[in-house]
Amino acid sequence: PAAPESSRPIDLRSQYNRPVKPAAASASHFRRRVLTAPERVLDAPGLVDDYYLNLLDWSSGNQVAIGLERSVYVWSAESGSVASLFECPSDTYISSVKWSADGAYVAAGLGTGEVQIWDAEDGTKLRSMYGHDTRVSVMGWNKHILSTGARSGLVYNHDVRIAEHKIAELVSHTSEVCGLEWRADGAQLATGGNDNLVSIWDARSLNAPKFQKTAHKAAIKALAWCPWQSNLLATGGGSHDRMIHFWNSTSGARVNSIDTGSQVTSLRWSLGYKELVSSSGFPDNSLSIWSYPTLVKNVEIPAHESRVLHSALSPDGQMLATAAADESLKFWKVFEKKAGSAGMGAVGAAAAKAGLTKTTTIR
Repeated sequence: PAAPESSRPIDLRSQYNRPVKPAAASASHFRRRVLTAPERVLDAPGLVDDYYLNLLDWSSGNQVAIGLERSVYVWSAESGSVASLFECPSDTYISSVKWSADGAYVAAGLGTGEVQIWDAEDGTKLRSMYGHDTRVSVMGWNKHILSTGARSGLVYNHDVRIAEHKIAELVSHTSEVCGLEWRADGAQLATGGNDNLVSIWDARSLNAPKFQKTAHKAAIKALAWCPWQSNLLATGGGSHDRMIHFWNSTSGARVNSIDTGSQVTSLRWSLGYKELVSSSGFPDNSLSIWSYPTLVKNVEIPAHESRVLHSALSPDGQMLATAAADESLKFWKVFEKKAGSAGMGAVGAAAAKAGLTKTTTIR
């Protein structure tokens, strides 16, 4: 069984969090300490408090994109600089952002259903793509294919290289699609919706899902494919569910479950530690780090004053960015590289040299 949650809030003035005491059988497993204070805090005024949107992403080029009301901002983790990429018209708002795998392009979904592709370095719009008539809440890239999930329940696949960009329409959800994640090898796509369904799609056959899972009792926004076991999918449910389920995407079998006791808003795997970090909304507003497959809760960090809406991992896998309804963007070193392993600092030395305060405002 999962370790009980602490009845007392952890004092944020303490630099380190002592791990939750694991079961005796696992006592030797967890020996590292995790910082419970954020490395950096940025103000994010205007972050929309909407569980269904996906407004934060961290690129392979070490840049963080965040959607604040009608604007997309890019923060460089190396230099600490902030730039406004674009502002959309007054009749709409940013509903999702997603970096391409190479970190060169940002896709932005709008409240009108339009999807825009921007060159992050030049600050120029490359194209707009239309088709959805409701807001685009979530997106995912698979090479040159951009998948977009909308409030209508529809998922479109767009080939961004060609004029007639819409190449597939994936029909399974009857309510807003708020979770969408391609497997790293592009063989499968997972989608989650406000209809409490998880759909797992085979990229070679998109007429219908390979599997549809009904175990959750609330919307599924949090989806994460395991980096060391390609057919293992973790899914997290909303406030009326609070579960994390683990699925074998080859057989469709559920292989594990955790009752987190809180709304699950995001899931991120750590390859180096064989762990999963979950962010939560009501009632905890915390981060929890779970060992896999033991499902022992190693650490719980009280993260924000209100629900954690989004998270993103740094390209080196060490740092987790979280954005919350308290209009703050925080950076946590949850998966610090083990001694002797290489890796750049996600929030780089140049940022420290820039002398940025811990309350830099995004805009």
